Amino acid sequence: FNELLILYLHTSIFQFFSLLLHLQKIYMQNIRNIAIIAHVDHGKTTLVDKIIHATNVFRENKESGDLIMDNNDLERERGITILSKNISVTYKDTKINVIDTPGHADFGGEVERVLKMADGVLLLVDAFEGPMPQTRFVLHKALELGLKPIVVINKVDKENCRPDEVHDKVFDLFFNLDATEEQLDFPTFYGSSKQGWFNTSLEPTDNILPILDGILQYVPAPKIEEGNLQMQVTSLDYSSFLGRIAVGKVIRGSLKESQWIGLAQENGNILKGKVKELYVFEGLGKKKVTEVQAGDICAVVGFDAFQIGDTFVDLENPEPLTRLSIDEPTLNMTFSINNSPFFGKDGKYVTSNHLKERLEKELEKNLALRVEQTEDANTFLVFGRGILHLSVLIETMRREGYEMTIGQPQVILHDVDGESHEPYESLVVDVPEEYASRVIDLVTQRKGDLHIMETKGEMQHLEFEIPSRGLIGLRSQMLTATAGEAIMAHRFTDYKPFKGAIPGRNNGVLISKTQGSCTEYSIAKLQDRGKFFVDPGEEIYAGMIIGEQNKPGDLVVNIVEAKQLNNMRAAGKDKDGNIAPKILFSLEECMEYIQADECIEVTPNFIRMRKKILSEEDRKRAERNAK
Repeated sequence: FNELLILYLHTSIFQFFSLLLHLQKIYMQNIRNIAIIAHVDHGKTTLVDKIIHATNVFRENKESGDLIMDNNDLERERGITILSKNISVTYKDTKINVIDTPGHADFGGEVERVLKMADGVLLLVDAFEGPMPQTRFVLHKALELGLKPIVVINKVDKENCRPDEVHDKVFDLFFNLDATEEQLDFPTFYGSSKQGWFNTSLEPTDNILPILDGILQYVPAPKIEEGNLQMQVTSLDYSSFLGRIAVGKVIRGSLKESQWIGLAQENGNILKGKVKELYVFEGLGKKKVTEVQAGDICAVVGFDAFQIGDTFVDLENPEPLTRLSIDEPTLNMTFSINNSPFFGKDGKYVTSNHLKERLEKELEKNLALRVEQTEDANTFLVFGRGILHLSVLIETMRREGYEMTIGQPQVILHDVDGESHEPYESLVVDVPEEYASRVIDLVTQRKGDLHIMETKGEMQHLEFEIPSRGLIGLRSQMLTATAGEAIMAHRFTDYKPFKGAIPGRNNGVLISKTQGSCTEYSIAKLQDRGKFFVDPGEEIYAGMIIGEQNKPGDLVVNIVEAKQLNNMRAAGKDKDGNIAPKILFSLEECMEYIQADECIEVTPNFIRMRKKILSEEDRKRAERNAK
């Protein structure tokens, strides 16, 4: 500060401010903002772990564990990234802001907004699988934004890996996505996140430093534009002490603590407010600072009324940035209060007000979500990008103590020139050769068209175009038909003309006749009727789906009946002990299994499938009226 003061006294104002601008540019040369993008399970989060360890974010004696960035229980259980996260590491006196993004297209809303903070992308591709549908999805978004790509071919330690062939496929993908000449000239690194090495060739090293050097060499420093403050809110954080925190990249100008700035909202209003606290990212946490220069990613405290997409601007000359555009939802489901006989036994939040408040809160940060109130005050229509997107929301709410009833997922139809159009998806299946014909048969039954069929080592690589409706319930059938060997991925492509009815579930269900506790005696007697979803001793109620029948059509059964005891000795040994174990369903499997007249009861400890109309007489009456 003293040196600057002396300089100020001995130079002209013009020279002094020119020097300050030069110093700011030097500061910006020492920042790199990079997003890591890839298909699900290609090793993004593992690579981030290695970057964290290589730059000594942890003390040598501190245990950190694996998948440091996937700190959400759901993310660790599923092995996928759901929410994008920022960390910051320092390498060779350069600050590298690393953004770990989700790889699944259902969380595309997350990917689209966080890419706005980056100046370059690290595209991670599996050395055996090559570019997958979601790789294409996130890469397309990055290239549209003009980001500089670095390609990393991961898992070269895998058997049957084909890094050179995958490199050619990545180049073809870039070309098909209309990449510029500069983007097509991408650097490539090979290695294994798990083994902790990367290199510019296939020769193993003992560290990942070549990648860090590559980031410094190829990713451009943030562009500095002269002018007034501009910072778009691309993410939000929450603290019980500080309230809502706005996260984004300062595009222009600078932010200071206690500075009065404006917030440009969607309706065009400029909200005046004061920056209470400023934070930048450091390591896995945040560090409080007094000023943030253009190009850095920061967190702002002091505004509660912001939404994602709003811009922090200068009060005197406000120049808001263009708002983020997010792809439209393709599915909807009904969320309503739990009205089963077991209502309120398990959950903490059970009323429609609780449900409404929670969904409104989710809308603040989940950009791809839409919520509409239906004619029924207790029911909400929730729109999302796919089954995984909605199931993660339901699972999160379930763990927070909510009880609710979920309807069957429905695709959103568009009317184009008086003709009904539905969403189509690109479906990629890798399966052992002997099961390929079964997969083709299954997909074509659901109105899918086979476009590509090629051999990848011992696997057959199949690519289809299929209506989104055809994907609902396909995964479980495909895994059964291929003995669990099929690897399936899909991505929304476009809206096309409606393709007609798609066959639903082949078999009917077993429905409980009465409420009570299941008995082993009753289940054993009905084993030849179908497979059961409940075990002896479980509490059930009338209208609950307790199994799948062996043939089409629903069957109402009584599995509460106990064995009548009398004083006559049984001639033979009881055969009660040989019942088959129950079939377990995950939440997504339930969502894909149910039909239009069925729904799912979701509570913190139970997921039960049931008929919408619980009473057998009422169901028959409704069927007669429908005819």
